[in-house]
Amino acid sequence: QVQLVESGGGLVQPGGSLRLSCAASGLTFSNYHIDWYRQAPGKEREWVAGIASSGGMGYGNSVKGRFTVSRDNAKNTLYLQMNILRPEDTAVYYCKARNAYTGAESWGQGTQVTVSS
Repeated sequence: QVQLVESGGGLVQPGGSLRLSCAASGLTFSNYHIDWYRQAPGKEREWVAGIASSGGMGYGNSVKGRFTVSRDNAKNTLYLQMNILRPEDTAVYYCKARNAYTGAESWGQGTQVTVSS
Protein backbone atom coordinates (compact mmCIF):
# COMPACT_ATOMS: atom_id res chain seq x y z
CA GLN A 1 0.00 0.00 0.00
CA VAL A 2 1.35 3.39 -1.02
CA GLN A 3 1.84 5.81 1.85
CA LEU A 4 2.97 9.42 1.65
CA VAL A 5 3.86 11.45 4.72
CA GLU A 6 4.52 15.18 4.47
CA SER A 7 6.53 17.10 7.05
CA GLY A 8 8.34 20.39 7.50
CA GLY A 9 5.41 22.78 7.66
CA GLY A 10 5.08 25.50 10.25
CA LEU A 11 4.81 29.20 10.90
CA VAL A 12 7.26 31.50 9.14
CA GLN A 13 7.51 35.24 8.63
CA PRO A 14 7.12 36.79 5.19
CA GLY A 15 10.38 36.54 3.28
CA GLY A 16 11.40 33.43 5.17
CA SER A 17 12.03 29.89 4.00
CA LEU A 18 10.78 26.39 4.70
CA ARG A 19 11.66 22.98 3.35
CA LEU A 20 8.90 20.43 3.02
CA SER A 21 9.51 16.71 2.72
CA CYS A 22 7.32 13.94 1.41
CA ALA A 23 8.43 10.47 2.48
CA ALA A 24 7.01 7.64 0.39
CA SER A 25 6.68 3.95 1.16
CA GLY A 26 5.03 0.95 -0.44
CA LEU A 27 6.06 1.88 -3.97
CA THR A 28 8.94 1.86 -6.41
CA PHE A 29 9.57 5.56 -6.07
CA SER A 30 11.44 5.98 -9.34
CA ASN A 31 8.33 4.78 -11.26
CA TYR A 32 6.22 7.65 -10.00
CA HIS A 33 5.62 11.24 -10.94
CA ILE A 34 5.44 13.27 -7.71
CA ASP A 35 3.66 16.58 -7.32
CA TRP A 36 3.08 19.19 -4.65
CA TYR A 37 -0.34 20.78 -4.32
CA ARG A 38 -1.69 23.28 -1.84
CA GLN A 39 -5.10 24.32 -0.64
CA ALA A 40 -5.87 27.54 1.17
CA PRO A 41 -9.09 28.00 3.17
CA GLY A 42 -12.01 28.59 0.86
CA LYS A 43 -9.98 27.95 -2.27
CA GLU A 44 -9.56 25.06 -4.67
CA ARG A 45 -6.56 22.82 -4.50
CA GLU A 46 -3.75 24.29 -6.60
CA TRP A 47 -0.85 22.53 -8.30
CA VAL A 48 2.43 23.97 -7.01
CA ALA A 49 5.25 21.98 -8.54
CA GLY A 50 6.09 18.53 -9.79
CA ILE A 51 8.91 16.28 -10.78
CA ALA A 52 8.47 13.45 -13.23
CA SER A 53 9.89 9.96 -12.92
CA SER A 54 12.33 11.02 -15.64
CA GLY A 55 13.45 14.00 -13.55
CA GLY A 56 11.71 16.73 -15.53
CA MET A 57 10.36 19.51 -13.33
CA GLY A 58 7.60 22.08 -13.53
CA TYR A 59 6.28 24.93 -11.39
CA GLY A 60 3.10 26.88 -11.02
CA ASN A 61 3.33 30.53 -12.05
CA SER A 62 2.76 31.77 -8.52
CA VAL A 63 5.85 29.99 -7.15
CA LYS A 64 8.22 30.02 -10.10
CA GLY A 65 11.59 31.45 -9.11
CA ARG A 66 10.89 31.04 -5.38
CA PHE A 67 10.26 27.31 -4.90
CA THR A 68 12.48 24.40 -5.92
CA VAL A 69 11.36 20.79 -6.12
CA SER A 70 13.74 17.86 -5.90
CA ARG A 71 13.62 14.15 -5.27
CA ASP A 72 15.95 11.58 -3.77
CA ASN A 73 15.04 8.21 -5.21
CA ALA A 74 17.44 6.44 -2.86
CA LYS A 75 15.54 7.83 0.13
CA ASN A 76 12.07 7.67 -1.47
CA THR A 77 11.64 11.33 -0.60
CA LEU A 78 10.42 14.41 -2.41
CA TYR A 79 11.37 17.89 -1.25
CA LEU A 80 10.00 21.37 -1.75
CA GLN A 81 12.34 24.22 -0.87
CA MET A 82 10.26 27.35 -0.42
CA ASN A 83 12.00 30.71 -0.35
CA ILE A 84 10.79 34.31 -0.18
CA LEU A 85 7.53 33.13 1.32
CA ARG A 86 4.48 35.37 1.11
CA PRO A 87 1.28 35.43 3.15
CA GLU A 88 -0.57 34.13 0.08
CA ASP A 89 1.54 30.95 0.27
CA THR A 90 -0.36 30.03 3.43
CA ALA A 91 -2.09 26.71 2.81
CA VAL A 92 -2.06 23.02 3.53
CA TYR A 93 0.55 21.44 1.28
CA TYR A 94 0.03 17.94 -0.08
CA CYS A 95 2.15 15.59 -2.09
CA LYS A 96 0.71 13.26 -4.69
CA ALA A 97 2.31 10.23 -6.29
CA ARG A 98 1.10 9.02 -9.69
CA ASN A 99 2.28 5.78 -11.18
CA ALA A 100 3.91 6.55 -14.53
CA TYR A 101 2.58 3.28 -16.02
CA THR A 102 -0.86 2.76 -14.49
CA GLY A 103 -1.87 6.31 -13.56
CA ALA A 104 -2.85 5.22 -10.06
CA GLU A 105 -2.64 8.09 -7.59
CA SER A 106 -2.04 8.41 -3.86
CA TRP A 107 -2.13 11.48 -1.64
CA GLY A 108 -0.51 12.39 1.62
CA GLN A 109 -2.35 13.87 4.58
CA GLY A 110 -0.88 17.35 4.17
CA THR A 111 1.23 19.73 6.21
CA GLN A 112 0.23 23.25 7.21
CA VAL A 113 2.31 26.22 6.11
CA THR A 114 1.46 29.60 7.59
CA VAL A 115 3.23 32.76 6.48
CA SER A 116 2.51 35.60 8.85
CA SER A 117 4.23 38.31 10.81
